[in-house]
Amino acid sequence: MSINFDGRVAIVTGAGNGLGKSHAVELARLGAKVVVNDFGGARDGSGGSSEAAEKVVAEIIAAGGEAIADGADVSNREQVNALVKTTVDKWGRIDILVNNAGILRDKSFVKMSDDDWDKVVAVHLTGSALCSHAVWPVMREQGYGRIVMTTSTSGLYGNFGQANYGAAKMAVAGLMNTLHIEGEKYDIRVNCVAPTAATRMTEDLMPKEVLALLEPGEITPAVLFLASDQAPSRRIILAGAGCYAMVRLMESEGIYLDRDQRTPDAIAAQFEQLGDMSNAREMLTGGDHVTKILTKAAQAKGIKLGGR
Repeated sequence: MSINFDGRVAIVTGAGNGLGKSHAVELARLGAKVVVNDFGGARDGSGGSSEAAEKVVAEIIAAGGEAIADGADVSNREQVNALVKTTVDKWGRIDILVNNAGILRDKSFVKMSDDDWDKVVAVHLTGSALCSHAVWPVMREQGYGRIVMTTSTSGLYGNFGQANYGAAKMAVAGLMNTLHIEGEKYDIRVNCVAPTAATRMTEDLMPKEVLALLEPGEITPAVLFLASDQAPSRRIILAGAGCYAMVRLMESEGIYLDRDQRTPDAIAAQFEQLGDMSNAREMLTGGDHVTKILTKAAQAKGIKLGGR
């Protein structure tokens, strides 16, 4: 059965251009009613939707879809709440949120100002949190929701000059981990996509021949899968240039040290064993890690867990 979004309502932030536009247009093509969000004016909310968002809406409507434009600043709670209210008032529900809005303020860490840090974290991390928080009660009430966070290899792996961006992007993966747990019983599935694409944010960072391989549309199939009924939850999909892969956070089996051995020298001596990933496993909650280390410690001491 092919994926479609008939009857679904989606909000896509930062959808006036690039990745967000591609996601919005394709969601609409496959049947979703789409709110095209793109910041369009003064921070007090008086600026309305952007011209870019209006153009995307016009494109969707011309193709037979349904869409409205919105100019909310995703880092402003009042504007985000108004965006969600407008959506529910018009269509009665919200099924999909794609947290795509972003900015760059690249500088080496030594030259990075507080403003450079605060603006990037406000849009990428706080914006994702505020938008997710605003749609959360709607999704809980209807017993269905799909949230797609946009993370980045800059957060997962690091990238020179992007301490602010990388920190915010790794943080949205952490947000995903907890929202997955809290949303599971309401069929709210939360995932991340880590795109590598040519957008307004990257056009000055890469040569033209490389950018030609990185069309934003190459990312959208992964986003649409993560927004669909068939979506998994708590997964990070990397996408770019027609390539798709998955990142998982794995934990080594590790070592146990008796109390009299718990020294930095002992850790140094067994560092290779500590980091041996041959028996690594994925931890699905923080509690899984706690259970693992307590089991390991109890076994070393001959203690039976549960008092048995």
